[in-house]
Amino acid sequence: MVWTTAFTERLGVRYPVVSAPMGGSAGGALAAAVSNAGGLGLLGGGTGHPKWLDREMEILTGRTGEPWGVGLLSWAVEPATVELVLGYRPAAVFLSFGTTAALTEPVRRAGTTLILQVTTMDEARQAVDLGADVIVAQGTEAGGHGARAGRSTLPFVPAVADLVAPVPVLAAGGIADGRGLAAALVLGASGAVIGTRFQATEEALADPEAKQAIVTGRGEDTERNNILDIARGSTWPLRYTARTLGHPLLDQWRGREAELAADADVAGDVAALSQAYRDGVDRGDWRRQPVWAGEAVDLISGLPPAAEVVAALVREAEAASARAPG
Repeated sequence: MVWTTAFTERLGVRYPVVSAPMGGSAGGALAAAVSNAGGLGLLGGGTGHPKWLDREMEILTGRTGEPWGVGLLSWAVEPATVELVLGYRPAAVFLSFGTTAALTEPVRRAGTTLILQVTTMDEARQAVDLGADVIVAQGTEAGGHGARAGRSTLPFVPAVADLVAPVPVLAAGGIADGRGLAAALVLGASGAVIGTRFQATEEALADPEAKQAIVTGRGEDTERNNILDIARGSTWPLRYTARTLGHPLLDQWRGREAELAADADVAGDVAALSQAYRDGVDRGDWRRQPVWAGEAVDLISGLPPAAEVVAALVREAEAASARAPG
């Protein structure tokens, strides 16, 4: 199978495989392992905590000489954070959720590949206007945060690819094995951004129990919600829901996100929800962080090294392509 795509040519990587920049979980060890295996490893910079970034980028740069990148949450960082990241000379900067020209311009001035994640067609148009070198089309099947009113990966990826051509597009959401990677390429993408599968690897910084929950989880156990963000006192904008594995509080409060977020009359309910969450964590019944997981969680078994995941993705994609008629 020929692995050369517009994405691999631009970044100088062997395979069109990208590990998602999962905040706080995709650390330097994971990103380096993916890059060394021939993909593009992305550090999950999240809200841009300087000490965390410094520590993990030192690990990353000390373990690989291959191309790598850093992901940041646009709604939570300032241009100074982008400049800090650029000081480590990444091959790419990945921005998502509310990107503005103030954040993209430093990346463009540096000549670094600018990757912008989008969840709607309007965001895809804006990404082109902002000068994106690569656009990630994220479907609602993805684990973690995404647009409340997003679209499924299968129809969304080709629509974005048609709209933004010739800008390369990466598919994201519900991809956890080589069959999904092969499908992304058939849909017109130049590669795939994969999160949950890399969350369940040796190098990921996720809690060991959360990793095991991913291995035993099922797609029908996941759902998009704001409840756990509200309960945790998270500052995530409410227009972005998060796909997680099930949680007892979801059963109790499901469907009340808008009410809890907007109505001052239910302030007591919000306090009760938050207290219930803290009590459950203090008792040891619940993890401090939800288990972020996409719909493809059924396809994940075991906790291998990230390099084995990259190799399996490539092997399975080649096999899937060989089986396809013609």
